[in-house]
Formats: sequence, structure tokens, C-alpha cells
Amino acid sequence: MSRAFIDIGANLTDGMFRGVYNGTERHLDDMESVLSRAMEAGVMKIMVTAGTLDQSREALDFVKDNSMLVSTVGVHPTRANEFKGDVNAHLDLLSGVIREGGDKVVAIGECGLDYDRTHFCSIEQQKIGYEAQFILAERFKLPLFLHNRNAAGDFVKMTSENRGRFTSGVVHSFTGSMEEMNELLDLGLFIGINGCSLKTEENIKVASAVPLDRIMLETDSPYCEIRPSHAGFSHVQSKWPAKDKKKFELGACVKGRCEPCHIRCVTEVVAAARGISEDQLCEAAFNNTMKVYFPTESLEMGDCPYHTYISGGV
Repeated sequence: MSRAFIDIGANLTDGMFRGVYNGTERHLDDMESVLSRAMEAGVMKIMVTAGTLDQSREALDFVKDNSMLVSTVGVHPTRANEFKGDVNAHLDLLSGVIREGGDKVVAIGECGLDYDRTHFCSIEQQKIGYEAQFILAERFKLPLFLHNRNAAGDFVKMTSENRGRFTSGVVHSFTGSMEEMNELLDLGLFIGINGCSLKTEENIKVASAVPLDRIMLETDSPYCEIRPSHAGFSHVQSKWPAKDKKKFELGACVKGRCEPCHIRCVTEVVAAARGISEDQLCEAAFNNTMKVYFPTESLEMGDCPYHTYISGGV
């Protein structure tokens, strides 16, 4: 194997991977093909993200029998109305999922703040939801999988005030400024880069400045595809046969639907923008992710889990 990847954020419970778009079935369930393409691309692990209690249960059920997959448990800021009423009772339900999952649950999240979509959930309620999930992180000694949209001031303030309550975490799908990135780095957090992080020249400048010992890679699939209109698109080299969902063909990608295999494209763009080899970027991101989300396995593998994986040592 030439390269190994960990996709830190994939929404694999989304209906699109079962052929369902906006409640309407458009094509056959092709999840098996999606996972097969990921493996062929060198993806060794996928963190399946959740944003509600029900999604947390669904994600755990989906990953429990597949050694390639793990999940998160938590409540997305736009869904923080789940915490209305008895906060502790809802935390107990989430805790039950974490206990059931054991080592298949690697993070609390997706949690944080999203001030771009307050029509789904008020700022006040989002803060209640975010604050509550530090309790889970502290209770289970788990890192965070974080969401931050247009809330940099409050997000940094709340995260800083609670920094002693969680081990580590990544701010995924980062699209913020250089200043915002540095504030997050000062908190000891990692930065997750996907296609949405590579839309503009300014995005690419920021992504290129993330220290190698703080970067992680993701797809956020089925969203955040690197599109021809994106500033980084010219650096994309990897391509797969793709068909429109109306002309679905089993074994081909679906146009407009991002998949875990597309982490290769993210890697190609970021490496080219930074002027480093893809191998160097892969190694850094892989080892960072192992250290934060798979610490026991990482320790067992020594200084460089990445080399263990690509040499076939697992």
C-alpha cells in the first residue's frame, strides 16, 4: 500500500448512500461499493459522525460490525433543541449509547456552535447544548469532534473555559481566517480540512498554514466535494468513473456526492498548495488522528503508526 488515510468525518448514515435524496429513492443502495472504493483508495479508518441522539444510535449500529468504521456520539449545534427540558436526562441517554459502543465510540460530537443557522436553533440553546457535552467528554475521557460556524468569539471563549474537561479535539471542516485558526491552535486543538476548506484562495492560504502536527483530513461526505469552481480544483489528480444519479450505475461514483475515497483529492490539493509531498502530508495527518482518536492503538504501534499501516503491519 502506497498511502494510508483516516477520514475523520463522514456522514455515512445519510440517505444518499442508500440512494435516497430528500426522501425520494433515486437509485440502489450502494454503500458496499462506497466502502470498497474507500479501501481501494487506501482509507484505513472512517469516523462516522452523528448529530442527534437518534443519529448516534444509528451510527453505532452501522459501525459495530465493521473494523474499518468507528463513530461519534453527540448533538450538532443546529439540533441542540434536543437539550430543552431535562438536560441531565438527555445526557444520560447519550451516555447509554457511549457505554454500549465501548471502543467503537471515539469522540463526543459533532458539537459546537453554528451562528449561520440560528433559524434551526437559537444561540442561547446552542450554548446550552455545547456546555452540556463537555460533561460527556469529561465523564468518558473522550476527545471532541467540533463544529464552529461564524461563532469564533463565543466558540473560543466557551472552549477555553472548558479546556480542562476534555482531552483533545478537532475543529472539523475549517473555513475560518488565519486569526481564528491561531486561536484554536492556542487551545491545543487540531484543524480538519476537507473540500469546503479549499473553495477560495484565502481558504487555501489558511489550510497551507496549519502546522503539520495539527492537521487532520476529512471528506464530510456526502457533502463538501471539491468542485471545478473551487480554487484548489486544478490540483486534483485522482478521478473515479461517475454517473448522474438518474443514470446510476452500480460500481461508479454518483456525480455531486462526495465519498470517503475522495480524501485522496483533499490530500492532493493541500499537499500541492503547501509544496510538500502527499506522503509527508498523509503521514502527518494519519499520525495526528491516531494520537487523538485511537490513542491506545497508536501507543502500541510506536512512534509512527502510519509506517506500520503502509508496511502491512496491521
